Amino acid sequence: MYDLSTPKSPTIRLTDEQVAFYHENGYLRIEQISVPEELEALRAIYDRLFEQKAGRERGQQFDLAGSDEDDAVAKLPQILDPSSFAPEMRNTYIWANAKQICRQLEDQEDPGIGDHAILKPAGYGAPTPWHQDEAYWSPNFHYRSMSIWVPLQDADERSGCLAFMPGSHKGHVVPHRQIGGDPRVHGLEIDPDANVDFSGAVFCPLPAGGCTVHHNRTMHYAPPNVGDQPRRAWILGTGGPATELETPNDYYWQKAWATARQERASKA
Repeated sequence: MYDLSTPKSPTIRLTDEQVAFYHENGYLRIEQISVPEELEALRAIYDRLFEQKAGRERGQQFDLAGSDEDDAVAKLPQILDPSSFAPEMRNTYIWANAKQICRQLEDQEDPGIGDHAILKPAGYGAPTPWHQDEAYWSPNFHYRSMSIWVPLQDADERSGCLAFMPGSHKGHVVPHRQIGGDPRVHGLEIDPDANVDFSGAVFCPLPAGGCTVHHNRTMHYAPPNVGDQPRRAWILGTGGPATELETPNDYYWQKAWATARQERASKA
């Protein structure tokens, strides 16, 4: 059995060219940050957590793309902080390499790290609409953060790999809304009225255990899973402390949320 009892050490170091590419484009594709035995162990943990709907009563498990009724089939199930339910996930090459990537890209000696997991079920897993991660976050801070997106099986356009808009991290957070304009849905999408042109999107298919890295303002998207296997994505967020702004950003769309997840979290 694969040993997840002790932390691993980083196994990668980015080249100067990779660092420059990330800062210019706001994303980076890396071929591999794990090993097959680790991925097999993680898939078993991942599937168990989603089968259990770990953290649902506290608002940590919910449908990102639907209205999240208890008896409904989730279109895009998500778990926040899955490693809190399976701490051995932190003893992986993926976790160690995520920190190493952040050290190089954001010059953070001891970056903070958090995680979430998004599952696209086989055959019907919903698309993840175009959005910027910061649109979900507190408008009171300036962030220097990134997301490291790791598929636990091969991911391509049929199963839901990520696509990015190069250079979009250099701009502001554009207007967002709840998916489909439905306040019951937690997931956000870039507001169609923002008239963003996505024709320059770059898709990044990956092997199991590869990763993409993207800035907190990089616009990104994932198509639906039309394949015959579930698409398991583990996302690790890393970065340094946020800086409080004198004048907060106006992320007005956050005030429209009226989700079942919020109700469960407030009761907990």
